Amino acid sequence: MMKICRAVSFIVTLLLISSFVSANNKTGFRLENFDYPYPVQFMPLSSQKKQLDMAYMDVKPTAKANGKTIVLFHGKNFCAATWGETIKALAAAGYRVIAMDQIGFCKSSKPIDYQYSFHQLATNSWNLLNKLGIEKAVIVGHSMGGMLATRYALLYPDNVDALFLVNPIGLEDWLAKGVPYVSIKDWYKNQLTLTTKRARAYQQKTYYAGQWRDDYQKWVDMLMIQYRADKEDSAWLSAIHYDMILTQPVVHEFDQLSVPTWLFIGEKDNTAIGKAFVPDDIKKQLGNYPVLARKTAKAIPESHLILFNDLGHSPQIQEPERFQQALLNALNTVFSKQSE
Repeated sequence: MMKICRAVSFIVTLLLISSFVSANNKTGFRLENFDYPYPVQFMPLSSQKKQLDMAYMDVKPTAKANGKTIVLFHGKNFCAATWGETIKALAAAGYRVIAMDQIGFCKSSKPIDYQYSFHQLATNSWNLLNKLGIEKAVIVGHSMGGMLATRYALLYPDNVDALFLVNPIGLEDWLAKGVPYVSIKDWYKNQLTLTTKRARAYQQKTYYAGQWRDDYQKWVDMLMIQYRADKEDSAWLSAIHYDMILTQPVVHEFDQLSVPTWLFIGEKDNTAIGKAFVPDDIKKQLGNYPVLARKTAKAIPESHLILFNDLGHSPQIQEPERFQQALLNALNTVFSKQSE
């Protein structure tokens, strides 16, 4: 009997050790050890029969408060942390700034069996802002966050002072332009092969127009930390996020936007979801941001277009001071018109 008890005890111990090791191997999946520029808080969120946590930074003005709030939406391969320099400039200009990690991304909960949609993410964002007592704000969206910000402005126009889109993706309908539907299974296989070298090469070419600085490396690391912690779940999440982006276009609803809208476009951007799956003749027609920027500005009823002719997909990171000045000038225009 004693031998059986010892054997059971030994097995239980092994299972506990295995569980501990497994849990520690996953550390990093939610960027637990990746520092954000400001304190991170978590809002409990009940959604789709799941109890989730939504991460966000709520940064108070560091100068005289002007009573206005700016909300920042990140892109697919980005996180709230990538807005760090922008947050600093906005807070110094008297704004309260909310930068959130969407469910399924970065430090927020990452359910792999969740129905991801821009409508759902917009609703989650509205719930967070409602909890924080923010009735109205300028919504700023970068990359995929531009698609989300557009959906948010369409769903909640009365809660939006203005819509700022920073190199948003979704300025064209890729499926309608010849990109084949890519199954989640195929996206998943593709994302399982992601490496640090490949991620850096893509970011250098697309985000920074071929340029590279040492300070860009932390954003490659931010992405790959999650993959190293749990490659399979990270690849699966990336796959279903790509499916959301590809199959839920917002471009056909630009003419329905009823809020003042600013487009901040680095013209060296060439982002086009699914272009790796098309022949060269179609590929050449995708991701032409100089053309897309002007076409989008014409489609949106009350729009303003700010171009950075030498910058790529991430002007707020590539040339932060230049971007911040353009952003602050646009905000001054928004709120000066409101006070007239």
